[in-house]
Amino acid sequence: MADQESTRRVTRLAARKRAAEEAMVSEKSKKKRVVLGEIQNVLSSRDQKTRVVNDKPKSKPRRNVKIAEAGGAKEVKISKAETDPTIDLDGKSDDPQMCRAYASDIYEYLHSMEMEAKRRPLSDYLEKIQKDVTANMRGVLIDWLVEVAEEYKLLPDTLYLTVSYIDRFLSCNALNRQKLQLLGVSSMLVASKYEEINPPHVGDFCYITDNTYTKEDVVKMEADVLKSLRFEMGNPTVKTFLRKFTRISQEDNEMLNLQLEFLAYYLAELSLLDYGCVKFLPSMVAASVMFLARFTLQPKQNPWNVDLERSSGYKAVDLKECVDILHDLQSSKRGGSLVAVREKYKQHKFKCVSELSSPAEIPESFFHQ
Repeated sequence: MADQESTRRVTRLAARKRAAEEAMVSEKSKKKRVVLGEIQNVLSSRDQKTRVVNDKPKSKPRRNVKIAEAGGAKEVKISKAETDPTIDLDGKSDDPQMCRAYASDIYEYLHSMEMEAKRRPLSDYLEKIQKDVTANMRGVLIDWLVEVAEEYKLLPDTLYLTVSYIDRFLSCNALNRQKLQLLGVSSMLVASKYEEINPPHVGDFCYITDNTYTKEDVVKMEADVLKSLRFEMGNPTVKTFLRKFTRISQEDNEMLNLQLEFLAYYLAELSLLDYGCVKFLPSMVAASVMFLARFTLQPKQNPWNVDLERSSGYKAVDLKECVDILHDLQSSKRGGSLVAVREKYKQHKFKCVSELSSPAEIPESFFHQ
């Protein structure tokens, strides 16, 4: 119990420490331009003064992670013009920045990239490569990394890349379970450097593990991850394709339904927890997520249509196995003990979508129409 309480405190304290550091740097930058060396000195000095693990956090801390031991918000709608200016891969927008002329080529390129062997993990690496790591341990690790990403306010793309790096590393390197958490934070460090403007420091990732690992441990594992990836760090993820499918599914509406969007993001993050989803291409998982999200909100209406089939390249029958896994995850028949994603999407800012449920059975006719 002492170990559990210590790790809970550390997760919350790391976020508070980082917020304090950022506030100090921000305040100092208002007074004068600060060179990189001075910022490092400020952070280093602050780090020494604030690392007090036994402080009581103000709010109730979250649960412990030991890898080795393994709604009522009002409906809000916004116009499409107000959404993030991401690439419109279906080429429907008149905005030149949406790459209308190249949309189909971009999607074909992303689809071919996701199928490249060097960017894909083995679908059965736990059975073929790993001797000391189980699917449950993997799930617990990723569930904890969801919390870490939340604490450090990392982009969703960082989380998806982190999981991709973990699976690809484990596909070719047998790992002792004692180093699984080290692999997790080192993979997130690499993904943060690739995606974030201000990625967390190495020391932050040591701190978040209650200093179980040293900076040298994290840096060495970071190098091992990069070598294993052969420095091929950029690859499409579920989130990449989900952006497109979300737009396509709402093209008949002038307004975007945030509930559908957040529900899709929730189901997509649930898919990261389950080893059974590793074998599916990211585009297939994204299409299955959209199928289930639409079914959840309108269970009497066929969730798949011609536009989604054409834009995704998948027929409804192609998605059945993946949809069934996602459906079990949504109903907690799978991964019920992994709560970080569910707690995250219980928040009102995500419209409490994790509290939504879908019918116990999906009509077979929806997969064959």
